[in-house]
Amino acid sequence: VQLVESGGGLVQPGGSLRLSCVASGFTFSTYVMRWYRQAPGKERELVATITSGGGSTNYADFTKGRFTISRDNAKSTVYLQMNSLSPEDTAVYYCYASHQYSSGYYWGQGTQVTVSS
Repeated sequence: VQLVESGGGLVQPGGSLRLSCVASGFTFSTYVMRWYRQAPGKERELVATITSGGGSTNYADFTKGRFTISRDNAKSTVYLQMNSLSPEDTAVYYCYASHQYSSGYYWGQGTQVTVSS
């Protein structure tokens, strides 16, 4: 089982990034997917959630309409489009898979996002 994130990097304030998380080793379409983030010295926090079929999404208030979560079940991939980034968005971003009916879950290894001029 693997969740492999990519797309992180250094971006200037106001810029955009698109994170990807490719899943393998499990039936992706039966898992709710989430993005979390953890900034230095802070607890990990939930960013966004998308249901297994992609029909419903939910966002943390701090995303303020700047972030969009989506998924492509045919590609076993979940995305996080992040726009209007600010230094406060600097963190390691993790994808997380949880089965829609059981207690199974998986974490990715994380991808660093740094917003700085």
